Amino acid sequence: MNRYQETADRVLNRLKSSRGDGRWDDHLSLATWEWPQGVAMYAMMKVYLAGGDPSLLQEIREWYDGHLERGLPAPNINTTAPMLGLTFLYEQTRDEKYLPVMEAWGRWVMTELPRTEEGGFQHVTSDCFNAQQLWDDTLFMTVLFLYRAGILLNQESWQQEARYQFLLHIKYLHCAGTGLWYHGWCFEGRHHFGKAFWARGNSWFTAGGVDFLEWLPEEDPVRRIVLNTWKEQCEALLAAQDPETGLWHTLVDQEDSYLETSASAAIAYGLLKGCRLGLLHCEAQAMKAAEGVLSRVQPDGLVEGVSYGTPMGMDLDFYRSVPLRPTAYGQGLTFLMLTELMQKE
Repeated sequence: MNRYQETADRVLNRLKSSRGDGRWDDHLSLATWEWPQGVAMYAMMKVYLAGGDPSLLQEIREWYDGHLERGLPAPNINTTAPMLGLTFLYEQTRDEKYLPVMEAWGRWVMTELPRTEEGGFQHVTSDCFNAQQLWDDTLFMTVLFLYRAGILLNQESWQQEARYQFLLHIKYLHCAGTGLWYHGWCFEGRHHFGKAFWARGNSWFTAGGVDFLEWLPEEDPVRRIVLNTWKEQCEALLAAQDPETGLWHTLVDQEDSYLETSASAAIAYGLLKGCRLGLLHCEAQAMKAAEGVLSRVQPDGLVEGVSYGTPMGMDLDFYRSVPLRPTAYGQGLTFLMLTELMQKE
């Protein structure tokens, strides 16, 4: 067993040992069906695909089957996040009981999810309607699922909608002046809230964008836009990387904000994968970022230095004050990064 696999096992075991009461706002345990768990389950599927451990696939299957038997929560942007991992689980098992679940949630996204002006996916969450708001989280939490479900269920309109959502979010969240991404945009008042270049918000595109690029056909013109935007963002992030630790500040361009682990893990994943696919040539900086994240994994597998769930902030001090707490997405994004490292040894 290489050291990356050993670290992945510790991170995963620490997550599995966490106990919760199933509340939607439980960000650490796997008892809940929400976005932190969705991120973790997607990462677990990627770990399985990288290593092929049948016991891990069985654990993933038991998690999904247990939630399906108990009944899923109402759909919104964040509760859609676990559906991404389900598309991979179906591909591996070909268990047809998963098909109607994916179809029902995909149809909800297409026909019932509230829309902003210009048809954007409004970032509706379990506790907030967020009228007319676009968040960069949405691409990872919902749009990636819609694209993959469209392929598996032969729904071309779903695939085209996913392409459109990437382009629309690029239009309103990508800052052409810096290459970085704003956390959100609101059509009511037409503003970027606190104009924050929030690290984890950026990382949803760094990580989700490179996966989307891998799935899009090479000749797709949308792929050219996404690729150019993604590469510009990566270059801006590399310029902002902390030279000592290899990590990123929770406000990417504000050195007085704390260094944050979950964003750094997702960015490292995107950079490592981009290098592997031949899209980038920044191996040394990508590995420095990865080692910085690994330095924050405790002996018991707990990932430290993770900023808690972060709603939209109206000023930069809001982001500086978000507390640091262990979370399922902190664990998940760390072993998402580890899936790329494991391919190196």
